Amino acid sequence: MRMRSLATVVTGALALSAFAVPAAHADGGPTITDVVVNGGAEIALGPTAAKTFKVSVTAQDDSGIGEMDLHVILPGYLYHRADRGLTCTAKSATTSTCTGSWTIDSSNLYDNAPADDPWYIGATVYGKDADVLFADRSATFTVRRLAKLTVNAAPEPVMKNAKLSVTGKLTLANWETHKNAGYSGRSVKLQFRKKGSSTYSTVKTVTSGSGGALKTTVTATADGYWRWTFAGNSSTSTAKATGDYVDVR
Repeated sequence: MRMRSLATVVTGALALSAFAVPAAHADGGPTITDVVVNGGAEIALGPTAAKTFKVSVTAQDDSGIGEMDLHVILPGYLYHRADRGLTCTAKSATTSTCTGSWTIDSSNLYDNAPADDPWYIGATVYGKDADVLFADRSATFTVRRLAKLTVNAAPEPVMKNAKLSVTGKLTLANWETHKNAGYSGRSVKLQFRKKGSSTYSTVKTVTSGSGGALKTTVTATADGYWRWTFAGNSSTSTAKATGDYVDVR
């Protein structure tokens, strides 16, 4: 991984899909009770894209919460604090929630390693009685490379019970070249939604070929929509193609 200041990668205040790790402090000092990152939603970036999201940290102390300081930390990079400031709200005499937002810009990334490493929310919580809690890993989250899918079903229209060829391509963002690249060797599901239905059903699973190419043959039995779906993995986002409608005659 190339060493770069996180200040060039992340700006503002940031939030992410994460789990909270309550941090304890002895003798009634501050504790972190909850961390909510990006509303629990996946964070994925294209080859040249910026995304802004929020993080909220809830903490409590017997004397009340005086203030908080939040950082985004990526191992191997420097950390960056919320330079737009935080909005803090007292929930009770002892509990407060502070919220901020950051922007991650993949144009400033020069390799794909940040999708393989965990990112962290670091928090410093100050009680009104001068007790302090330092939690450099109060939550963890992942920033994934954005995957995309295309689909084409042919011929259109097609005779009932005739063979239908469904093709497409699976790609993912490459933060080193700042372009999309074919994603081969991955399991991708072909799904069908009958006209008038709101539900897709999986028909078969295929493996993406060279350059992320997808191709299979099915029997056309009814009007409806065909699409490819990819479940994603630890470093790559989920993806769904827009359904391609086929008229069966």
